[in-house]
Amino acid sequence: MRQAVGDPELTAAQREMLAGRRGDGAALAMRVIVRLARALGADRLIPVDSAHVDGCLFHGQVGIDLVERLIAGGARVAVPTTLNVGSLDLLHPSVVRGDAADRADARRLMDGYVALGAEPTWTCAPYQLRERPAYGRHVAWAESNAIVFANSVLGARTDRYGDFADICAAVTGSAPYVGLHRDENRAGQVLFDCSRVPAGAFASDVAWAALGHLVGRRSGTRVPVLTGLPGDADEDRLKAFGAAAASAGGVALFHAVGLTPEAPDAATAFGGRAAERRHEVTAADLLAARDELTTAPDGRLDAISVGTPHFSVAEFRALAALVADGPPFDEDIEFWISTSRAVLAEAERNGDAAACRRAGARILVDTCTYIAPVLRTSARVVMTNSAKWAWYAPTNLGIDVVFASLPECVLSARAGRVVRDPGLWRVP
Repeated sequence: MRQAVGDPELTAAQREMLAGRRGDGAALAMRVIVRLARALGADRLIPVDSAHVDGCLFHGQVGIDLVERLIAGGARVAVPTTLNVGSLDLLHPSVVRGDAADRADARRLMDGYVALGAEPTWTCAPYQLRERPAYGRHVAWAESNAIVFANSVLGARTDRYGDFADICAAVTGSAPYVGLHRDENRAGQVLFDCSRVPAGAFASDVAWAALGHLVGRRSGTRVPVLTGLPGDADEDRLKAFGAAAASAGGVALFHAVGLTPEAPDAATAFGGRAAERRHEVTAADLLAARDELTTAPDGRLDAISVGTPHFSVAEFRALAALVADGPPFDEDIEFWISTSRAVLAEAERNGDAAACRRAGARILVDTCTYIAPVLRTSARVVMTNSAKWAWYAPTNLGIDVVFASLPECVLSARAGRVVRDPGLWRVP
């Protein structure tokens, strides 16, 4: 097959796939990748080590049509491929409401991706799985928080892959050599100096989420560099930050000096270039971010949702410790934990899941409470410690949100109303 003007340079194997010699399904996937590369101006395709697919969440018939056309054409994923959340909890099917036709379509789509050879992981946090990308390796990941975590915390390389491009990259094992796959696009652009924030503020999970929201709003899709952060932040703190920054501003890569692998110092993070913009972050800025993510006044509370992105093993441990002493949750408050089946299996083994259930928590896997009809229909005010959940849920669910820390979520669940820690958000 002759290369068209503007098409990327292809290897012999890629040309064979495009010509249909490896099946109609693989040819369709390669046509999508080649046209995506052409649109983005890529001069070639690169091999990827793995893929993470977001298209398994049911949005309509077109998703089913594509996956079943790939199956009919004999397609199979060419690289290890994990699956993002779907529209159902397959382990606890009764917790997700919906009419029979919608549920059947959602299951048909999820089954289709498994038939293509993808792993039924059903998690928005594939970086919590045992196998994850190595530093500097190219992958094709979808899901905004997964993308930013892979690029920033793991130091792997992925551009933003959305529905349909993700599975086509998985089938072809290839992606356009553009965007954050390239060295020159990974240098920092915007500086955020956090040295004026009292160090103790970052002991709270919610401070990292609030900071991510602020950085996302001010960065847009630029690459932020953060200085002045405590050097002992764990992956859950960085997860909360990245998910918020990706939701509020489309950040796909950040550099936290002394914390992330491509930022041993600010000069390296910026690639030797000067910052385009500089921001000094204060405790008052974090408080303002909290208030922007809160749409309800203190008082009424109907439900609590944690685990967006999915709750980790360490977060289960933290919640189990918080509920170990004291009364159970108010019976009128729904308390939902969204997690992956892999993490849940570990939390079941170590007893943390049981401790959370005894306090009154309910556990959801394979999906999330802001995209699936899980919360009771009467819920109008929901508390969360996730900036991503707080950002999307009011529009997705038509509810009001209270953004709070995990300890505040526990206090509020026990009291049956919004309870704030007055010392947490004190501005010096």
